[in-house]
Order: sequence, then C-alpha cells, then structure tokens
Amino acid sequence: MKKKYVSNSQESVRMFKNDLLEKLSKVHFLVPVFIFMPVIAYCIYRTFFVVEMQVLTFIGLFIAALFVWSFVEYIMHRFVFHYAPPDKPWAQRLHFIFHGVHHDYPSDAKRLVLPPSVSIPLATGFFFLFNAILPVNYIWGFFPGFILGYLFYDESHYAIHHFNFKGNIWKKIKQHHMLHHYQDPDKGYGVSSPFWDKIFRSDFIKK
Repeated sequence: MKKKYVSNSQESVRMFKNDLLEKLSKVHFLVPVFIFMPVIAYCIYRTFFVVEMQVLTFIGLFIAALFVWSFVEYIMHRFVFHYAPPDKPWAQRLHFIFHGVHHDYPSDAKRLVLPPSVSIPLATGFFFLFNAILPVNYIWGFFPGFILGYLFYDESHYAIHHFNFKGNIWKKIKQHHMLHHYQDPDKGYGVSSPFWDKIFRSDFIKK
C-alpha cells in the first residue's frame, strides 16, 4: 500500500481561498454540544409533556436510536467519507474536504468534529427521514437518542486524538481508531465502537 502524507504536528492546512468558507470549515469541539443538547432537551420535553409517551416506550425508542446511530456512523464513514475513486477528481476533492484533510492532519483540533454547516443539514435530513418512517410522534422519543449517539461519536473522536486514556475500554477504542489512521484506512471504520467492523469484517487483527 502506498504511504500517504500524514502530519505529526497540530498544524492546520488552508482548504478554501474564500475566508468565510475557511472559517466555516473549523469549529471548537464543544460547539456541537451547545447546538444539539437543546435539541435533545426539546425532544424529551415534547415526548413527555406534549405527546405524553409512556416511559418504557421512550426508553425502547431511545436505545434503538443509539443502535441505529452506530450503524449510520459506520456506513457514512466507510461509504461516504471514504468515497474517493482515483478516476473522479470531483470525488477526490470532496473526499479531501469532508474527511481526507483529517487523515492528512489528524491532530488539527479545529477539524475533529463536524462543523455546523454540515451537521445541522444532516441532522435535519435525518429528522424528516425518521419522521416519515416511524409511527406518529415516535420521532420525539427516537431522535434524542440518535442525536446523543452523534454527540458521543463527535466528542469521543476529539478525545481519541487529544486525550490520554487510562481505562481499558477507552484504550481499545483509541487503538482501533489509531490503526485506521496509521496502519490501514480501509479498515476500522467504527469510531465510537468496533462493533460493525466485526460484523462486516473490516476489523483489524489485534494482538
């Protein structure tokens, strides 16, 4: 496998000539929390005080949403973020903008969580998709779990690159993601969990 460029410093490369687009491509890691925690709180409020959903129904929807998010995370990372056929320059460019820059500069702290310019449209799209699929009003119990799964993914991704973990579980999660960066980017697509890598046989052989 041809070795790709990987920066070992915390430097940040310029992606856009336009200053506004360049600013929109960077974000502090706490911004997603400030944006989406109120969304989670509002959904839970509607669940119990407007829809008056049963607690067990809410718990079931919430857990199901976390599971669905883990699958969406894997699919998007593998088939969207890593879609870069060499014979399609436009795909190469989009890949670099959305994900390739992170592989070239994995320690760039401002490009470790999704910027709001991407996360808000994606979240909105998923909201309407799930609302169309689920029974009436189930979205209010399902969507907060889905968004919490996304927040866990985003914040844990930042932590994996910048924090030193002592717990064995976190050490294994970090090792899994570091192998994706430094050993084989065509394996280890699960960031917050290696579960789907094991299911779809894209996991590493770890000693």
